[in-house]
Formats: sequence, C-alpha cells, structure tokens
Amino acid sequence: MGSYLNIGSGEFQECVSSEIYVDKSMIIQMCNACIGTMQKYICVSRPRRFGKSMVLKMLAAYYGKSEDSSHLFRGLKITDTESYRKHLNKYDVIVLNMQEFLSRSGSIDEMLSKIQRFLMIELKREYPGILFLDDNDLIQVMKDIYVSEGRRFIILIDEWDCLFREYQQDSGSQKRYLDFLRVWLKDQAYVAMAYMTGILPIKKYGTHSALNMFREYSMTNPGELAEFFGFTADEVEELCKKYDMDYEETRNWYDGYCFNIQGEEQISVYNPKSVVEAMLNRSFQNYWNKTETYEALKTYIEMNYDGLKEDILRMLAGAGTKIETGTFSNDMTTFTSKHDVLTLLVHLGYLRYDLNTGMVSIPNKEVSQEYINAITGIGWKEVVESVENSRGLLQALWKKDAEKVAEGIEKVHREVSILQYNDENALSYTVSLAFYSAREYYTIVRELPTGEGFADICFIPRKRYIDKPAVVIELKYNKSAGGAIAQIKNKKYVETLDEYKGNLLLVGINYDKATKKHQCLIEEWSK
Repeated sequence: MGSYLNIGSGEFQECVSSEIYVDKSMIIQMCNACIGTMQKYICVSRPRRFGKSMVLKMLAAYYGKSEDSSHLFRGLKITDTESYRKHLNKYDVIVLNMQEFLSRSGSIDEMLSKIQRFLMIELKREYPGILFLDDNDLIQVMKDIYVSEGRRFIILIDEWDCLFREYQQDSGSQKRYLDFLRVWLKDQAYVAMAYMTGILPIKKYGTHSALNMFREYSMTNPGELAEFFGFTADEVEELCKKYDMDYEETRNWYDGYCFNIQGEEQISVYNPKSVVEAMLNRSFQNYWNKTETYEALKTYIEMNYDGLKEDILRMLAGAGTKIETGTFSNDMTTFTSKHDVLTLLVHLGYLRYDLNTGMVSIPNKEVSQEYINAITGIGWKEVVESVENSRGLLQALWKKDAEKVAEGIEKVHREVSILQYNDENALSYTVSLAFYSAREYYTIVRELPTGEGFADICFIPRKRYIDKPAVVIELKYNKSAGGAIAQIKNKKYVETLDEYKGNLLLVGINYDKATKKHQCLIEEWSK
C-alpha cells in the first residue's frame, strides 16, 4: 500500500462509518462502462463540499488492488449490478490531490517534479522486476509496466484546478501544468480511466479545451452524473424523517440546484454539506459559509459588468436572468461580460442554472444570505436598508395597513434607483424586494396557476408558519388597485388557496405613471 499508488480503502471506510452516509455507489456502474473506451476520460466540476472527494475515495477503494474492499460495499446499490465483481479490486490506482502538492511546492515546476518523482518511486517499488527503458521518466515507467505486465491504471485526480485558482495570473504555469496532464494522460494505453474533480471546468483557450479528451460534467451541464453530487429530494426527505426535521424548511434552506437530465427531465439537488450539518445539529443555519466566504462573491459582484448589479437585484427579488455560458474561459480572471461572471457564480454554487431556459437564479435561503452579506460590504446601502425594512413592511401587510404598505413599496422604488419600470412585470421586482423577508415564512410563487388565470405573486405559508395568512397579490400598471382586487375575485384566483379561507389576504397594488405613486388595497377573504 502506498501514499499515492493503491492507497487502500481507509478513507472510504471513514465515509461509510459516518453517522450520515448517502449511497452514491451507482456512479461506479457508469464509470465501469467507460473503462477502456474512448469515454474513459471524465472530469467532474462542482462547488466545494458537494461530495466530489467522497466519490473519489469510493472509486479508489473499489478499483484498488491492494486489498479486498467488498465488505465496504455490502448493502450498497452497486452490488446488484453485473459489472460490480468484474472490476472490483482489479486495478493499480493512482490518487493525487493536486492542492496538497501545490501547497507543498514553491512553484509549478517543483510541484510537477514532486508528482513525477513520488509516483516513480512507488511504481518501481510495486514492480521491482521490470527493466525500465528510462526509470527517470514517469510516462516511460508506466508504459513499461503496461507492456511487461499488462497492467492498466485508474488515475484519480482531486482538486485538479487548484492551480488556476491560486496562480490566476500566471498563464505560463497554467500551460505547463496542462501540458503535463495532456502528455501523461492523452492517448496512453496504460490509462484504463482518468477521473478528475474540481470546482472549475477545464480551462479553455479560445474555443478549444486544453484537455479535449475529457468529457465534462459541470454545474451548467451535469449530464447523467447529476444525481451523484449533492443530495436528491428523496434522499433528503428520508434524512428528515430519520432526524425528525421539517422537510419543507430543509428544502427552503438548502434546495434549489436544478439539473437537467435525459432531455427535459429535471432533478432537484441539495447542498450535501449543509443538509448533513442541519440534521446533526437539529438546526437550520447557514453552514456553507464555513467553507465559502462572501468575500469571494463580493469580488465578482463589484465588477458590475454592463448591468450585473441590476441582474443581482432582480435575482434577490426572486426573478431569474438569462445568460450565455459559451464565452466563459473556465478561469477566475478572464471576463468579457456579465455573462462570464454569472457563469463563474454558477460553477461556484452561488447561482442555479436551468439548461432548458438558460436562466440563472439564486438557489435557496442559505445562498441568498450570502448575497446580502456581500452587498452589505460593497456599499449598496439602499438595498440593504430595503431588505432590513422588509420585515416591518410584512408586519404592515399582516395588519392590513394598506397605506403603510404603499409607502414602503414607494420607498424601495424611489431609493433603489435601478428598479425603474414601465410594466407590471417590472413592478413585481420592486414588490418582491420590498417583501424580501416574506421568504422566511412563505413559499413565494410567481404566476401561480389559479382559478381562471395566473396570480402575479402568491405567498403560501410553509407548514411551520400555518398561522400566517396566505396572500394573493395582483399588480397593475397605470390602472387601479381596486381593479386588481376585482380581478382576483372575478377570475377566482383564491380557488387554489381554498384551504386558507378565513386566513387569506387579497392585495391589489397599482403604480400610477402620472403621479409616480403606488396605491394599495388589502382585503381579508373568507367564504
């Protein structure tokens, strides 16, 4: 057993022995299908703490020949597949954590030298009887092992992209690193499978990838690996039952990453780190900021490329914005537009991306709090005040104080200067930001199908806040608040929310273009 070659199953043993372990073993079946094929190069990019390293440890334990690891897979889904026994403990496995090597090196050249030197020592120790053509050349050593012994390697690389995060401006070091990976891995018969994980997709130069033999599974296009990184809704629901935690509240805090698979089918994925911490602590909090800092988010928001600030505010208000991901160079420095910045935020986990629509939005309450932290630190005083004042505005709504609600919305519209509008859709951004704190108690739905049409905005109380009134909001531009209330009634918008009769508020809000004022009417509805 070595430090980098055939490391054994000890690290995966820790995973399966943990109090919470969610079975992701079926990814092995997909990897098995790629071994020895043109699809043997796999690169998975996900944000921090989305389960990348755990899967890599599982693959090392499964494929590595140094010990029988079958006891660790007993009861896991993979054991029921035909390929399970065929590949179990059959390979020499190389495991490299690039962050570890980078942290112990003063330069990229020193890092690459250490990787090659350490691997050659372990390979020659594993195969002492081979006469190597050049025992100082890693590639030749691995070629000789393959020719002499017929041994092929599974190569697992964690944090493959760390150099692009720490050497952001050093293009020379980046290219030397990529050249090493390409020469070592590409078109080499000794590679049975190469599997890399990181935060960023593979670096592009122009329209081409420097490692174009890899198939990439990223936050913008997760493909068939979508369910294996992060927890699915079914998995989280089971955990909530086990730990007696509110599933609806868990979803509000940690759900929101929407992955498209098999055409238009979508699965919802939760941040696994946060879910585990919430279950173990029996408490809903922001756990992700223990591993990520809002300072990173702040840096990118401050760039404010051509309307980025406006897009961030719209997303804080609960809306989405369309982006183009194709120009992103897959690094943290090369930006030509707001689309590149927003694409990076998708890969960092700060935004969700819908492949079908090309829209991005803020995924959940936990991440939304990070945006509030970030904009607090960059001088968006008027936005921060609007968020802080939203709690009082919500109280006014519950008290049916229509005048105060109108004044609060007016204040947001006046002070947050980019929230200018000329239609009802734009008005909804102001209203949603004004009622930002409502998401603490409600599931907020835009364009809810109800009765004979679509209600503009609905506040639906979550189960633990069932004492709060449901709210149906209809917006009008240059018409009347009374007309908005009449539309709610005439088109029977309340039918879908029938269970809240006696505890349901109808709200009509109008913006008068001539006076530049908002009007509000609030009625309590009961059958």
